[in-house]
Formats: sequence, C-alpha cells, structure tokens
Amino acid sequence: MNKRPTISLCIFDLDGVIVDTAKYHFLSWKKLAASFGYELTKEKNENLKGVSRVESLEYILEWAGVSLSETEKEKLTTEKNEQYVKSIQKLGAGEALTGVVDFIHELRAANVKTAIGSASKNARLILEQLEIIDLFDAIVDGTMTKKGKPDPEVFLLGAKMTDSLPAKTVVFEDAAKGVDAALAAKMTAVGIGETAQLGHAHFVIPGFSDFKYNDFIQKTNR
Repeated sequence: MNKRPTISLCIFDLDGVIVDTAKYHFLSWKKLAASFGYELTKEKNENLKGVSRVESLEYILEWAGVSLSETEKEKLTTEKNEQYVKSIQKLGAGEALTGVVDFIHELRAANVKTAIGSASKNARLILEQLEIIDLFDAIVDGTMTKKGKPDPEVFLLGAKMTDSLPAKTVVFEDAAKGVDAALAAKMTAVGIGETAQLGHAHFVIPGFSDFKYNDFIQKTNR
C-alpha cells in the first residue's frame, strides 16, 4: 500500500477534542428544550455535536414539535449563547483534555502546522480562557463559514489559511458529521471517541492521553 503524503497540517475540532465544553452546550440546550416541555436526552444531544447554533435549535424545535418565527428563533439562540458564555467563563488554563496540549506541542516541534476548525462562534474566547490560543496557526470558527459540517468548508478554509494541501492535512474530530466533512475535504480523518460512531474515519483513538507523535506518524503512514 502506498504511504500517505507527509503531513503538513493538523486541524482540531474544539468541543470534545481540545476541551470538554460539550457538557455546557448540553445543559444550555436542555434548559431551552424544557421551556417547550421537551426533555433533551444525552442520546438526542449526540445529534447536535459539530452542528451550528441555529441548526441545533432547528433540531430541538422539530423534536419538540414547536414552530417559531425567525425573530423568536434568533432571540432563543442569543439567550442560549449568553448562558453558555457565562458557563465557559469558568474555564481556565490546564482544563484542556488530557494529553492534547502536549500532543500539539509535539506537532509544532516537528514543524507541523496546527489549526482549529470549529462550528463554535466562541472558539477564540475558549482558547483564550485555556491560554493556548498561540498554539494555532489559524482559527476557523462559526463566524467565518456559511456552511456547517458535514460540508467541508471549515476544513478547506483552514488549509487555505495555512497554505496547506488537503492531501497533507489531518483532521481530529469527535463527531460523525465532522468526520464526514474531513473526508469530503479529501483529508485524513481521525476520530476521537468510539469506533461505533466514528468507524468511517481513517482510524479512531479514545483520546490523547496515550497518543504521542510517534504513534501519529505510524498510523498516518500506513
């Protein structure tokens, strides 16, 4: 089997890959859904991973059987975001997921560029709270894209901003739609989590606690 090209860029999703802010999203959406008399379960919440704020609200309204005007929808997404931002103000340095910051340092020491590719419009705030914003050559967030995952726009923009070729780019994602987006961009997709949900990625790892640069090179060169 031919080896894949040398990797020049690694793009990381934010929620669930760099930091666990997913719990704050879930609590915020759960509270909003309850106002419609709908109980948002953790299982249903899986469908909201990697999805924009507006799309997430549309899912919840559909599940709850509720119809709202565009003005009402905008008001609710604003309220949800305000509650979420208050929650993530509690984040601080050292709260990134185990091993991921060390792994990013290893990549940069090996002259591999790093970027964020996230649907979150609060990506910069979160990275500043974690004190790791300087570890990324590019940050693509929900304020910069028109199409959400599984569309590859977010990752293709990250490659463009870093002058990198998609074929030499690896994406780390914890959501199935994110893996779909990476594959659509013709990039190497690495799933972070369970094979049952992310088995269509090139390979899947549970997290970065036992995943080092040498492991990365071995797996991407298969």
